[in-house]
Amino acid sequence: MAVSSAFAVTPKKLENLLSNQLNPSSSPAPLGVIGIRDLPMNNNRTKRGLIQRARCEISTSKSASLSALELLKSSSIDRYTKERSSIVVIGLSIHTAPVEMREKLAIPEAEWPRAIAELCGLNHIEEAAVLSTCNRMEIYVLALSQHRGVKEVTEWMSKTSGIPVSEICQHRFLLYNKDVTQHIFEVSAGLDSLVLGEGQILAQVKQVVKVGQGVNGFGRNISGLFKHAITVGKRVRTETNISAGAVSVSSAAVELALLKLPESSHASSARMLVVGAGKMGKLVIKHLVAKGCTKMVVVNRSEDKVAAIREELPSGVEIIYKPLDEMLSCAGEADVVFTSTASETPLFLKEQVETLPPVGDARLFVDISVPRNVGSCVAELDGARVYNVDDLKEVVAANKEDRVRKAMEAQAIITEESKHFEAWRDSLETVPTIKKLRGYTERIIAAEVEKILPKMGVEMNKKTRKAVDDLIRGIVNKLLHGPMQHLRCDGNDSRTLSETLENMQALNRMYGLDAEILEEKIRAKVEKK
Repeated sequence: MAVSSAFAVTPKKLENLLSNQLNPSSSPAPLGVIGIRDLPMNNNRTKRGLIQRARCEISTSKSASLSALELLKSSSIDRYTKERSSIVVIGLSIHTAPVEMREKLAIPEAEWPRAIAELCGLNHIEEAAVLSTCNRMEIYVLALSQHRGVKEVTEWMSKTSGIPVSEICQHRFLLYNKDVTQHIFEVSAGLDSLVLGEGQILAQVKQVVKVGQGVNGFGRNISGLFKHAITVGKRVRTETNISAGAVSVSSAAVELALLKLPESSHASSARMLVVGAGKMGKLVIKHLVAKGCTKMVVVNRSEDKVAAIREELPSGVEIIYKPLDEMLSCAGEADVVFTSTASETPLFLKEQVETLPPVGDARLFVDISVPRNVGSCVAELDGARVYNVDDLKEVVAANKEDRVRKAMEAQAIITEESKHFEAWRDSLETVPTIKKLRGYTERIIAAEVEKILPKMGVEMNKKTRKAVDDLIRGIVNKLLHGPMQHLRCDGNDSRTLSETLENMQALNRMYGLDAEILEEKIRAKVEKK
């Protein structure tokens, strides 16, 4: 397809256009032209290089008329129309990084939309999602370039957390495309959790989708990935029963506390304090009751949640509510303190804890929050012993072996579902070409119908005009049937993805569709800025 005359410019005009586009204060580019200033630029040297390159191209073909899109198509940016965007995860988890690092990288749920917007504002990131829990901090993105995308996201993580890039690189893990699919499916199924088969992670994956709805940047690829992960998580738990008898982080915290209590103490006699009545705190309370604890103090910002929890417990259990400003005095009367709040700063510091009255051997602090609610300096005190989520491995190890067989069954389901997701994602690759080819034929049909009207000699009524339109459309559709069939890649035929992509690129070249697809892709990226 010939490039529109609106794009055609003389060599001198092209040089002026490039110069103007590099200067934001200059006049806007002609309608439909992708300006050089719209493309990612980091420094003046890059800009000078593009101008110099344009001049070189101009000097080699002075007699020929060029177009802005032709120049763009010949540049390195055109690789984005030929390379498939990659799904990438840049993550740190309890398996790769200590809690001290994870808490600095943690992003509160309320900040996920902002984080998605900032990530999609990076030059090579099209879509994004954040999965931030007590055990993991993972950024999922659809990247135009794997290498550049990873670099930009890692630098963003460093900027937001204050952790040097080199330190993040030491502890992060990187996965691409099919490995990302495998990973998030395992995460949702509870196979990558500290507590194998635990159910809370599935709820957290669901929350990513819930928060992402309507957020610009939580796009079709990433949202599709997480929605499929939810399906996998449900299916694994239903078909393998992997969560039966599984411990959770909260139950492991209770087990650890009871394990560390002196032999003379037990759940029914030790004085328990739970700080925070959210999801994790509620589970801690229920597990304490299950272990025989009939009286405990719960500190929370408001009494409503505590009252709701009290209604769910047996009548013989006494739950005493205390406001947050009485937390320290309550801690002074407790043998074990559980903390599970969303506070981004420590609730207990060394100077506060050392003023508390001594209890028995030592007061236990079991902190399952990320960021931590108990400062690491508290562990320096003789009268305090501090445990965090990384210390739960001792309890979990004994429980893990019982579900290894179920985990193997779960892997078979994950492998099957991964193939389904990859087939769906493969089918998305040819969508832009199919749409552009359809649009191209629609323009031809409209033009040919308008061209034939004057030749008919008489004014055509609606019925006749529709008949002519249907005739042309029928012929075109029959001609397009073969090419369209060879663009389909949904796992239901013998064609491989590479064969389908070769067909797509051939059609792009034959009908000049690649320039339009490139134009739309860059425009979509620029609009996110």
